[in-house]
Amino acid sequence: MAFTIVRNCPSCGKGNRIPASHLSAAGRCGACKAALPPIDEPLDVDDNAFNQIVAEASVPILTDFWAAWCGPCRMAAPEVHLLAREMAGRALVLKVNTEENPQVAARFGVQSIPNFVVLRGGRPVFQQAGLVPRAEMRRWLETAQGSNQAVR
Repeated sequence: MAFTIVRNCPSCGKGNRIPASHLSAAGRCGACKAALPPIDEPLDVDDNAFNQIVAEASVPILTDFWAAWCGPCRMAAPEVHLLAREMAGRALVLKVNTEENPQVAARFGVQSIPNFVVLRGGRPVFQQAGLVPRAEMRRWLETAQGSNQAVR
């Protein structure tokens, strides 16, 4: 089944289905034709959505592996949210709850959280565990924008 999200138009409020391949693109509302900006918030994803978004994204992706009980994860959350807003149209930010989606976390060898993985072209190019400043996360994504090569 194809992954889509429904975004409400800021002008008319109508729901618009956005496929995984267009999450980072600006568009137009199907009802009123007003501009729909690119996704500017972290997307909470499950295994299937993660796989489809990673396969279809045309921009780098920062994945935040987290859990509700993790204090550093809760500290990182506002910074991750601000990063998604700053990088809208140039990158996507995904959040994977390791308690609910252990398969994705295992695939990336996540043993401690928060754990951040940057993907480009469907492949991981950088991974780091632990709390880091938003500026560092932004640097990872900006570096990944220019290359499919490993960032590390």
